[in-house]
Amino acid sequence: MRSDAIKKGPKKLPHRTLLKALGLTDSEIERPLIGIVCAKNDIIPGHMHLGLIAQAVKDGIRLAGGTPFEFPAIGVCDGLAMGHNGMHYSLISREHIADSVEIMANAHPFDALVFIPNCDKIVPGMLMASLRLNLPSIFVSGGPMMPGKLMDGSKTTYSNGYEFIPKLEQGLCTKEEAMDVENNTCPGCGSCAGMFTANSMNCLTEIIGMGLPGNGTIPAVQAGRIRLAKEAGMKIMEILEKDLRPRDIITEKSLKNALHADMALGCSTNTALHLPAIAHEAGLTIDFEEINKISKETPHLVKLAPAGEDCLIDLDEAGGLSALIKELESYGLFDTSLITCTCKTVAENIANAKVRNPEVIRSKETAYSPDGGLAVLWGNIAPDGAIVKKGAVLPEMLVHKGPARVFDSEEDCIDAMTDGKIKPGDVIVIRYEGPKGGPGMREMLAPTATLAGLGLDNSVALITDGRFSGASRGASIGHISPEAAAGGPIGLIEEGDIISIDMNNNTLNVEVDDETLAKRREKFTPIVKEVPNGYLKRYRELVTSANTGAVFRD
Repeated sequence: MRSDAIKKGPKKLPHRTLLKALGLTDSEIERPLIGIVCAKNDIIPGHMHLGLIAQAVKDGIRLAGGTPFEFPAIGVCDGLAMGHNGMHYSLISREHIADSVEIMANAHPFDALVFIPNCDKIVPGMLMASLRLNLPSIFVSGGPMMPGKLMDGSKTTYSNGYEFIPKLEQGLCTKEEAMDVENNTCPGCGSCAGMFTANSMNCLTEIIGMGLPGNGTIPAVQAGRIRLAKEAGMKIMEILEKDLRPRDIITEKSLKNALHADMALGCSTNTALHLPAIAHEAGLTIDFEEINKISKETPHLVKLAPAGEDCLIDLDEAGGLSALIKELESYGLFDTSLITCTCKTVAENIANAKVRNPEVIRSKETAYSPDGGLAVLWGNIAPDGAIVKKGAVLPEMLVHKGPARVFDSEEDCIDAMTDGKIKPGDVIVIRYEGPKGGPGMREMLAPTATLAGLGLDNSVALITDGRFSGASRGASIGHISPEAAAGGPIGLIEEGDIISIDMNNNTLNVEVDDETLAKRREKFTPIVKEVPNGYLKRYRELVTSANTGAVFRD
């Protein structure tokens, strides 16, 4: 066993003294030592209950003959980090999480690992670490939050809070209505109830084969989530015995499966940032061309909040991801022969699955659209591509043309919105918010939610080299590559330039001739924002473009 490095033979007597200082018996030391990477903390609602999940995992490991050791991973709550300096630190935590798990797992030679994430960057950071280490591994998330319920009986999720800000400020709702949203939108623990980034990544972890069936959809508050954690603890012992590794599971074929499911589910645009980064750790490549190709051939079958009214619990009750996989398989869009962390194939896992609610998991014939929830756009603004959550765009905004309203930061844009300076027909341009320019590629839920709250999401588009929250909806085009800080042409756009968007034909252009753009480039010097010494500055020097997953340079 790998752990023999700290427990076998006379030369390891000093090591055994430290293990016995933990209260371990000889029998416990002799068993496989299983590391549990748990991101429990007291500031993230999606993580506050992960101690219960970790305890259930430990119980499962002990039941199956292993010895568990829990250690922490940091986590950033994107919702609490939103709209202030804290958002600079969200995406960059992904690399830190991967690095810290690598450090812990190699300094203490565990035989296998169980990963317990739940929110946003923590999930991809741990997936990246699992591939880098390539130790027998399994994931079990904390599960989605239940949706809130307002006084009028309607469902509500986290993004509704942002949409109420302009309504409250402009007297479009009462204080009582706003307080109803504040008190009832997030009713308890779990990752926010819609198909935002956290739940997108937890679902894709299950789809890709690294989480047990139910990992992406069983609500955080249900006993089934605790049982799933115990099963994951027991299952890691079988995975270890069979020497099944993450790189056996996460392959070119399983990543393609994940992309098909992503498009069918209408996941967060952030998956187009994280899946390439995960693939990179496996020595594989996912590019925007591949994402767009798969989107074109995959029907959009599930529409959860913020694009629709349903939430993760509705998907779970409709048959979960196993039912969705079975639907995709019937169209030849899913390879079910692949091995998963169950130590069985996808086909074996979904043998008894069925769609229980055809309104939640639709068929190809009743799909929301014949193509997927995400689309990649190219043009003279985004030569290397840009991403839009097409499934959350109103039909009248799929094709749009209007004058550019140019801002060099998210804050300047929000000020203009609240001052009433954005008019129907405009195209908002927010730049210098990319991986380098931000730095950290801040999520911008506030601008998109403000547009929705002001009733402008049916007439105003927003483009940026930054990114959006999974809770964002509307004609919000992000990840424009290359970014302004790297000399990208988004930096050349001037106030009043006409921006042309055609999502049906995957184009994004500024209607300015090449000669004029060339003259502007001669005078162009990218803005370099001042940042404090520390991780932000190091990150800016190492990070690559959004279209490559914003990974660090090798």
